[in-house]
Amino acid sequence: MKPHVAVIKGGWSAERDVSLVSGSAAARALAARGYRVTEIDAGHDLAQKLAELKPDVAFNALHGRWGEDGCVQGILEVLEIPYTHSGVMASAVAMNKPMAKRVCAAAGVPVTEDRVVASEDLFKADPLPRPYVVKPVDEGSSVGVVILHPGDNTFSPDVEGPWQQNTEVMVERYIAGRELTCAVIGDRATTGVTELRPKRGFYDYEAKYSEGLTEHLIPAPVDPEIYERVRHLALSAHRALGCRGVSRADFRFDDTSGGAGELILLEVNTQPGMTPLSLVPEMAAYEGISFEDLVVWMVEDASCRR
Repeated sequence: MKPHVAVIKGGWSAERDVSLVSGSAAARALAARGYRVTEIDAGHDLAQKLAELKPDVAFNALHGRWGEDGCVQGILEVLEIPYTHSGVMASAVAMNKPMAKRVCAAAGVPVTEDRVVASEDLFKADPLPRPYVVKPVDEGSSVGVVILHPGDNTFSPDVEGPWQQNTEVMVERYIAGRELTCAVIGDRATTGVTELRPKRGFYDYEAKYSEGLTEHLIPAPVDPEIYERVRHLALSAHRALGCRGVSRADFRFDDTSGGAGELILLEVNTQPGMTPLSLVPEMAAYEGISFEDLVVWMVEDASCRR
């Protein structure tokens, strides 16, 4: 008899809408394979709901704060419910961008220089030479990311940005060039590396989740040596952070004229999206792994950790 799976989705982070789509897609896939599925829109009573439901395993489809940063993972550990994706420590560290970069750098994965600054200090002077990127310290899906180029107007408290919701932000050097990404499934990097080409601006939240705004090129049209290095570094970052199940690593590759040719890790996503536009299902499909097969593998992988 197949296990009873609780699909946890929604929540109250900035990525709630994406999580609802991811969770619904995973629930449909599991139901189609004969699993008993209960969908839970996560609220502050999540622990109580799970304690009453007593599922055999949880599919964690939450994205962003509280669902991807170790909080929900801790609840599931206390309730002794096996769950998909990474554990408490890996989730917490990967969600904290500065800390994740330190861990990955110690493992030999190249990252760019950064500073964590008080939001109010952004309005006094540039913390780094332009161009640079401003990010929330602990958000995903490019939520709140802003790039400041030479000649741009200085930030203002009245302009929308991560400084309005966060007392501290991370500022890092902007890397020109291409956006590359690779998934890790289990203990191996996917053979498919994807290049992302936004049709306007950069690969922000809207470009990620709006159909037609970003071109996905798989396999990425880059030199084979760079292609394999992306795969190697994605797996290295996954292992350095202690991730398990499925993760996805995002990179910048500077192949611009006069550029340094550097390949830089941006971040590791421990709970990648599972929407129709999401990258991990696309990379799995490149290897002949259907969406249903991928979701079932994730649940069975979690069940083995009971």
